[in-house]
Amino acid sequence: MDVTVIADSTADGLTPVTAQLVGAAASIGGTSTVLCPGGVGASEAASISGVSKVISVEGDCFGTYEGGAWATALNSQASGDLVLAAASPRGRDIAASLAAIREIPVIQDATGLEAGMVVTRPIYSGKAMETSNVSGPCVITLRANAFDSAPEGGNADVNTVNQTADVGLAVKEAIAKASERLDVTEADIIISGGRGMGEPSNFSHLNEVADMIGAAVGASRAAVDTWDEIPHSMQVGQTGKTVTPSLYIAVGISGAIQHLAGMKTSKYIVAINKDPDAPIFGVADYGIVATWEDALPALKSELAKL
Repeated sequence: MDVTVIADSTADGLTPVTAQLVGAAASIGGTSTVLCPGGVGASEAASISGVSKVISVEGDCFGTYEGGAWATALNSQASGDLVLAAASPRGRDIAASLAAIREIPVIQDATGLEAGMVVTRPIYSGKAMETSNVSGPCVITLRANAFDSAPEGGNADVNTVNQTADVGLAVKEAIAKASERLDVTEADIIISGGRGMGEPSNFSHLNEVADMIGAAVGASRAAVDTWDEIPHSMQVGQTGKTVTPSLYIAVGISGAIQHLAGMKTSKYIVAINKDPDAPIFGVADYGIVATWEDALPALKSELAKL
């Protein structure tokens, strides 16, 4: 079972409840994807045993707390039928807003979670206990210290999705993180475009970026099939070329399985797409939610400063 865990944190990092949420998911046979609002505690979450992936969800909405805005930003990255959050004031607020967005039930303040999705929680100020059987998608908040913590020892991948309105800032952060990960002796870079580029003439913008960084230009199958001007020789994917560059930049590519098969082993992946639900963000090390019209000029501007 895939379980999404919303990390509970303070300015100093994760609280112990996050490991307890992962432990609760493991107790019912679940593997956890941990969402870190604002990117706080992402490296800590990656070290928790039972965590399969950490998504650092960043954006300007995380500068101040507003439950609806945070839930909206987190929703696009939450996968699976079960979402777990802490039964803290902030966690309950986010859980309720997320459940409303998804139009699914929310169960607050659970103290028991068993296989078969049996949920227990106190009611009437603790005078009675309520047991519920959950049969579909649900958001559940769990009380602190009611569940055993998952141990340390994990080594999960950390992906970043940035939904900030300041695309220039997001691009700058993407370049900085890519530079940290790449060895300058491995200067093999590919920038690819998909049907989201709008028309084949817009690939000229990819060529400009490629010239600046010494990259090759690729394309998705959707782009190749849609436009005669984009040759098959540019196609990256299962029926095209399989590539393993140090840096792969995907622009306007949704991330169909066919395309992912040809590039997901790239050492560092940056994805730019206006759809926050695009599958490409599931494999990207750094994702920028923006149109190519906004992102590529900012990318060229930052590269020109290097």
